[in-house]
Amino acid sequence: MKISMVVFDMAGTSVDEGNVVYHTLHKAIEKQCPSITFEDVLKWGAGKEKLQAIRETLAESHITLNEQSIQEIFKDFLLLLDKAYENLIVVPTKNTERLFQELRDMGIKVVLNTGYNHATASLLIQKLNWELGQHYDLLVTASNVTKNRPNPDMILLAMEKLNILDAASVIKVGDSTIDIEEGRNAGCLYNIGVTTGAHTKAELSTANPNYIFDNIYDLKSIILTLNQA
Repeated sequence: MKISMVVFDMAGTSVDEGNVVYHTLHKAIEKQCPSITFEDVLKWGAGKEKLQAIRETLAESHITLNEQSIQEIFKDFLLLLDKAYENLIVVPTKNTERLFQELRDMGIKVVLNTGYNHATASLLIQKLNWELGQHYDLLVTASNVTKNRPNPDMILLAMEKLNILDAASVIKVGDSTIDIEEGRNAGCLYNIGVTTGAHTKAELSTANPNYIFDNIYDLKSIILTLNQA
């Protein structure tokens, strides 16, 4: 099966922003729930739409808050994130830009998808100076779908927009278990974890990915083998 599209998660996978979003999310939650650690936020919230991440981190930590308190945490998170981004230095993860260019030269669509909302994702892209049609082919965010990860809706929307008919020609790459679950639910041929972000190799292994890479560029050799078969 020839690969026609690769869907890359953003923070921790293709973008190195120093985990600022999860540090900020932890800071917002910690104000009301000081027992929750940064590691809890990564474990239960990584890769998810951020309001969903707050809810699930609280639930998995056996903490019950009313809806008003949850919305206050989310509002505080957004305000803190705006401040954190003012002077934030954002860079691509190692070899990502090289991989994107070489995939696009091979005629493979490069899609960015993320549990961030559109405004946050767009700000990251601006800081990277990435251009649509030059560095990537499509951005799909949590704002673009009704059901977020681990539901496959973002990947299915990307397929629709880029006229990709068969999910067996699609690969999903991400740094969290929920990325792998998302790709599997979409029917992607391969779902690949990378160790550059939220979850460790051991944690990624629990989602049974097809591969786990320390270097995102290892993906190219997999694709070359598939496309030559």
